[in-house]
Amino acid sequence: MNTDQLVETVRRRFDHDAAKRVLKEKYEAKMLFAHAGGMWRAGPELLKTLDICFEEECVLLDEYGNPVKVNVRDLELLAQQRWQEQMNGWLNEFQELSRQR
Repeated sequence: MNTDQLVETVRRRFDHDAAKRVLKEKYEAKMLFAHAGGMWRAGPELLKTLDICFEEECVLLDEYGNPVKVNVRDLELLAQQRWQEQMNGWLNEFQELSRQR
């Protein structure tokens, strides 16, 4: 492999890794949503926390550390929908990015 080919391979690899980081940041930002006066981040941690709440309403700390009284099932439904929508979008863009590489 000559120097030009090596440089091009490294450049493509670096560009791909940078694009993956940008994609991750983009979709992590889209996981945030407002509900019941609080800001929440959809994800496994929130979903599991909601799953173990057996009361209809409970007080949870939102993303900014504020205690918020929420309807558990409403928040869980919104979090699941947001999580799945964004993960599907992330997967589609990641697959397209991988095809371009």
